[in-house]
Amino acid sequence: MPNIYLPDGKCLEYPQSISIAEIASDIGSGLARAALAGMVDDRLVDTDFRIDEDARIRIITGNDPEGLEIIRHSCAHLMAQAVKQLYPDAQVTIGPVVEDGFYYDFAFPERIGEEDLDKIEAMMVEMANADLPVTRKEFDRDAAVKFFADGGESYKAEIIQEIPEGEVISLYSQGEFTDLCRGPHVPSTGRLKAFKLTKLAGAYWRGDSSNEMLQRVYGTAWPDQKQLKAYLKRIEEAEKRDHRKLGRELGYFHFQEEAPGMAFWHQNGWALFRQVETYVRNLLVEYEYEEVHTPQVLDRTLWERSGHWDKFRDNMFTTHVEDHDYAIKPMNCPGHVMIFKQGLKSYRDLPMRISEFGICHRNEPSGTLHGLMRARRFTQDDAHVFCTEEQMHEEVSTLIDLTYRMYRDFGFTDIEVALSTRPENRVGKDDLWDRAEAALGAALDEKGIAYTVQEGEGAFYGPKHEFVLRDSIGRKWQCGTIQLDFSMPGRLGAEYVAEDGSRKVPVMIHRAILGSLERFIGILIEDTEGKLPAWLAPVQVVILNISPKQSEYADKVEKHLRNNGVRTECDLRNEKIGYKIRQATLRRIPYLLIVGDKEKAAESVAVRTQDGQDLGTVPLSGMPQALVGLSSKHGFHASEGT
Repeated sequence: MPNIYLPDGKCLEYPQSISIAEIASDIGSGLARAALAGMVDDRLVDTDFRIDEDARIRIITGNDPEGLEIIRHSCAHLMAQAVKQLYPDAQVTIGPVVEDGFYYDFAFPERIGEEDLDKIEAMMVEMANADLPVTRKEFDRDAAVKFFADGGESYKAEIIQEIPEGEVISLYSQGEFTDLCRGPHVPSTGRLKAFKLTKLAGAYWRGDSSNEMLQRVYGTAWPDQKQLKAYLKRIEEAEKRDHRKLGRELGYFHFQEEAPGMAFWHQNGWALFRQVETYVRNLLVEYEYEEVHTPQVLDRTLWERSGHWDKFRDNMFTTHVEDHDYAIKPMNCPGHVMIFKQGLKSYRDLPMRISEFGICHRNEPSGTLHGLMRARRFTQDDAHVFCTEEQMHEEVSTLIDLTYRMYRDFGFTDIEVALSTRPENRVGKDDLWDRAEAALGAALDEKGIAYTVQEGEGAFYGPKHEFVLRDSIGRKWQCGTIQLDFSMPGRLGAEYVAEDGSRKVPVMIHRAILGSLERFIGILIEDTEGKLPAWLAPVQVVILNISPKQSEYADKVEKHLRNNGVRTECDLRNEKIGYKIRQATLRRIPYLLIVGDKEKAAESVAVRTQDGQDLGTVPLSGMPQALVGLSSKHGFHASEGT
């Protein structure tokens, strides 16, 4: 006679075992129709799962995060079923849920094209409309291997062979299609009402480039059509904002095959890069950082002592010279420890704050490269604070303030924070982890900052804060981190003289706010659709003459603005003024200064913004003071029309 305890505290008594579906029906017909799965205590199960003892349960619908994941995973299986229906000789491999959707990797006898996606999607719709029941059955390992091997599914058989003996192997079936899966799944295919296949890509079996190339089919799925349409609209908007497209159109940067994952910065793009760098540099002076510069190439022995050689070797570019192995640095941390070690430090010297715009290289897989967002060469706004344990809390608190200030100046105010705690594989004593996690949590609590806890997601050397920005179209970008490190300083022999004369190892705080400057610039471009605020824009002002008669005066205006530190261009082409205005607008230049005979005679300019706002006529003597937002001190939103 199980007692079923609901989230609202109610208790339902049953004389015999009861299924999730039956409980949902007892609660209400609407919930029964919406039920996708159940949470029994802390276990996620199918709706036909039966309960024969007391339990806490929660009915899972499409409005729950768990329900959305079930929808997407079930859609991956629906897609695999459609593929097998259309291409019987294709083999299915793996099909996980990813952010905003799902994918499945297939081994096709002959490669399919983008035009085939509509055909597969149409078959998925047909099978969803058929409302096929989804059933679960458990197999022993040998029987499961034989089932898939006999069906010509060698990839599935290989996966099952690697599952440890004694582990439950479950297969899910819908119609004639059966697939390996832990589950749970939707009760029937009719619950899948809003999905779309989005793209094709290549993928190596098990992610190993030495294995055969498969084809990966991506899709998205949502609880209803309204949410699907909203997502597709966001994707359409994101494509318009793609930093790779805008960067090329605006002449900021480009990529080419000879340097995969490494940007070629053009003049205006590099001006933007340096503006971001200068802003950060000036702010760090205020916060009493020492800017340093460390070597690009360091001996293998240093990377071994720091622990990076064991953990990051595959992502490091290496070389061998004169019987020595070297690595191009993938991060700046060991170099900063070496600087700290130069000269014996006292507790009076702490905290010591070291910053660097460190150029790093990581051997990212070619398939993961994505413009500035995922690159092999990038520049970190990296910094490390060496302090005593007693100073740790105050330093973390100050770093949080700095982080929020920097994001705010760039226009980001919607920020999510997570506290990542100790992983299973870690270094250091538990009491030290206790104090470190408490310090990170307390610093957020004192400021009234809400945060989530990511259990076990900290680095092996210490817990961390993670800062996630939401942009103007709702996308999330993980950027900044504040990490406590109790391992590397000791591994590399860093120490200071404490007040009692003893030698102690300092706490090392790793801090990156923008993360990678390249990636952050990519985020800025996409967030603004290339309409950067005046203080960041590579060209802040363009001067447009109506006819050649004003060329000399336009040159005078340009010289005046340049002498006042304004990044200025002149467009003196013998073209119609309307054409020149359109061209300047397409280039996203914040301010357009138009000069004709009237402006020349009055020693003035007519001011427009890139969005077409007419700001009237301004005397040359009042320039550039009349143009709001040209300086970073004004912050991101100060410039009208940008």
